[in-house]
Amino acid sequence: MSDTVQQIKDRLSIIDVVSPYVKLERTGGGMRARCPFHAERTPSFFVSPERGTYHCFGCGVGGDMFSFVEAIEGIDFKGALVVLAEKAGVEIVRQHGTERDARHERDRLFELLEAATIFYASRFSTEAVEYLHERGVSDALITSFRLGYAESSWSALSEHLRGKGYSEVDIVAAGLAKKNERGGLIDKFRNRIMFPISDPAGRVVGFSGRIFGIEAHPDAPKYLNSPETPLFQKSKLLYGFDRAKQSMRKSNCAVLVEGQMDLIMSHGAGWNNTVAVSGTAFTQEHATLIRRMTENIVIALDADQAGIKAAGRAARAALACNLNVKVARLPSGLDPADLIVKQGADAWKNSIRNAEDIIAFLLAVLGEHVTHADRFRRAVYESVLPFVADVTEPLKREHYVRMIAGALGVSENAVVEALARVPVVARTEEKDPFIRPASLNRAKQAYAIYVWQKSVENATFDVDSYVHRLKIAVGAPVFDELELLDSAEKEQLRFSAERVHGASGGLVAETEVLLRVITRGRLSDELEAVMGMLKRSESSGNDAETSRLLGCAKALTDQIAALKD
Repeated sequence: MSDTVQQIKDRLSIIDVVSPYVKLERTGGGMRARCPFHAERTPSFFVSPERGTYHCFGCGVGGDMFSFVEAIEGIDFKGALVVLAEKAGVEIVRQHGTERDARHERDRLFELLEAATIFYASRFSTEAVEYLHERGVSDALITSFRLGYAESSWSALSEHLRGKGYSEVDIVAAGLAKKNERGGLIDKFRNRIMFPISDPAGRVVGFSGRIFGIEAHPDAPKYLNSPETPLFQKSKLLYGFDRAKQSMRKSNCAVLVEGQMDLIMSHGAGWNNTVAVSGTAFTQEHATLIRRMTENIVIALDADQAGIKAAGRAARAALACNLNVKVARLPSGLDPADLIVKQGADAWKNSIRNAEDIIAFLLAVLGEHVTHADRFRRAVYESVLPFVADVTEPLKREHYVRMIAGALGVSENAVVEALARVPVVARTEEKDPFIRPASLNRAKQAYAIYVWQKSVENATFDVDSYVHRLKIAVGAPVFDELELLDSAEKEQLRFSAERVHGASGGLVAETEVLLRVITRGRLSDELEAVMGMLKRSESSGNDAETSRLLGCAKALTDQIAALKD
């Protein structure tokens, strides 16, 4: 398979693949266009013919020709391989040995789950269909979402699949059955309305079943999901994502609901950008999946106490991934599906369009329930500040500080001090206490130039000499952090440097200025920190420490003066 991929890359350029979908224009050493994955007026989608890669600075997507075809056509790698092989006139060579066996096993599980989906859809009882109609699910939605029914038989599905030639090992591996004490198979799902769950490519990887039927055991869980399998990993899957991704890009927003019924009814009401969690809390992996399509999310979970807590947990995961988070207020006692059925699609539309920013929502809810000033202040500290602590973008963080200060009637400095005392387990701190966000941004800019020049055949300057000076300028701890960035982040930095400096004829002079500014900024930050320690040392009467710090301050001052323009 690797030979086939290489042959395709040898015969096709990234321009050949991308240009039929977007109108490219030359800029510097690359090409740019309006991104096909999200709505925009100013081109932020850049293509590098030299590296055969693309990146959008608006929505963050990027990769090579294969990932582009996967994203634009909504298919998986195997499908993209077929499309590009045909375009390049290359014959697909099948794998051998272990690689072939592993892919064959996954393909076999996909086929088996597809057969199970068809089987469940063919077994709908009249009672189950009537129940769905009562919940507002039309026949068109039943067909579109491929809903089905698992009857009461202990092994109806297993027997059907065995009859189609699937082995017991495959049936168990797909999460559809388990072995009983006698060694036979017992179906995982019985007496349940079945909701197929698909991966981003639209292939069924598992199921969620809602209890239904007079023969259902009274103690059985209301919803039952497929167990973890090689294909089904619920912490990485969102129900409906395969259907919602294009709409999420187009509208630049995702709507998050809690369950399958909420999602189906939301899609039926015209909100095709809706996704749902399935049997698990909303995780940062889910948030990362959404972040590839949009930077905005509206959380619309149940209006009861449990739903509000779940919305809070989801919001924190989303904020940690730099998503803009809003919360839709639902009428008390109604989930999204019930709201649509009882009050109509317009009521649901208004809830989404009137969604409040997460911090504004939390402050409003607390203000309604906590009227005493001191209790309200404590509640904000305990329930709101942790959300702000998850925000890493400086301007957004400052906006929230201002909003909270206004709600409490205190200074912004008081909020900042309180925020610094908030214990946040997952919070990412800079390793070097002297490095500020602005300095980090400049360090990333200089590092981006290094990554870019290292990747080209004829670098503009001596890369080894530059990286040595860069390490000194930013400091070893910061440089080590930059080196730990993943390949996608480095690719983004590479495109950024090429976009900014690619057409410049004075790159050497520009890097000299940048390294000098970074060094001066770092030394200034260190001097400010030393002056703070010097003040405390003088107050405590520690003469020896004061003398040492005065020496440090003088040395730093001399170094800064030497770097003046």
